[in-house]
Order: sequence, then structure tokens, then C-alpha cells
Amino acid sequence: MSRVEGLAEIVLWVADMEAALQFYRDQFGLEIISPPEMPNKFLMVAKPGGIPEMIVLVPHPHPNEYFPRHKEQRVLHHLAFRVDHHSYDELENRFIEAGVEIRHGVHPVLKGVRTFYVDDPDGNECECITYDPDHPDATKTGWSD
Repeated sequence: MSRVEGLAEIVLWVADMEAALQFYRDQFGLEIISPPEMPNKFLMVAKPGGIPEMIVLVPHPHPNEYFPRHKEQRVLHHLAFRVDHHSYDELENRFIEAGVEIRHGVHPVLKGVRTFYVDDPDGNECECITYDPDHPDATKTGWSD
């Protein structure tokens, strides 16, 4: 049995803080919880059990030299956000309206889910995944809202 209850934070280097904030704060709707004067930006994803789950954006000191052009050269493959199935289509449409390229996929392990992928301004792939109550396998998963 796992002794871990969840993820507290994922910390990402960013080349352009304003572009990263526009993506995570404005597109995903994450709330900044760090003081405005702090250079690192802590954005709350959710708050289960009293400790927030966060994405932390850290300005890289050498952004022009750091970020590999090809994803295959990066350490982070992708991160995923669990999205309420009632909000999934709205979030997907928000990205489409903002001109962000959307890619769809089929999760290789989880059945009864819908998923799409977008890239943040630094090229990190973000997966959005939700339970799909209309999926034929949904009753087999035991998942619910």
C-alpha cells in the first residue's frame, strides 16, 4: 500500500513567466497563491486534504541556452491534469479559441476516460484527462464524479 496521498507540486522552469502565467492561470484557471513580489509563481490546482496541489513556475536564469528544441531531449515527458467531466469540453474549447493546438489520444491503461493534449509556451506537454460516463467501459471502472 502506498504511503503517498498525492502530489504536492510539480516545478517547471520557464523561459517567459508572463507567457507561462497566461497559459496556466488564464487558460487552465489556476489561482496564484504566492505573494506578488515572489519571482517563483505557485499556482493552486486543487486542495485535497488541506495541502494544495500546485504547479510552480520558476524563471530559468539562462532561458535561451536551456530549453532543448526537441521534446525527445527533455527530461519531462508530460504532466496530466484531472478535469471534471462537466468542465472538460469547456476547457478544450477555451484552448481551441485561444489558437492552441489540441491533440487527442487514447489512454494506454485507463479505460472509460477522455483525454486531450496541449503544449505550454515552453513546450511541456500537458494532458487533460476526465472520466467519461458515456464510455462503454465506464461501468467497469467504478469511477464517478
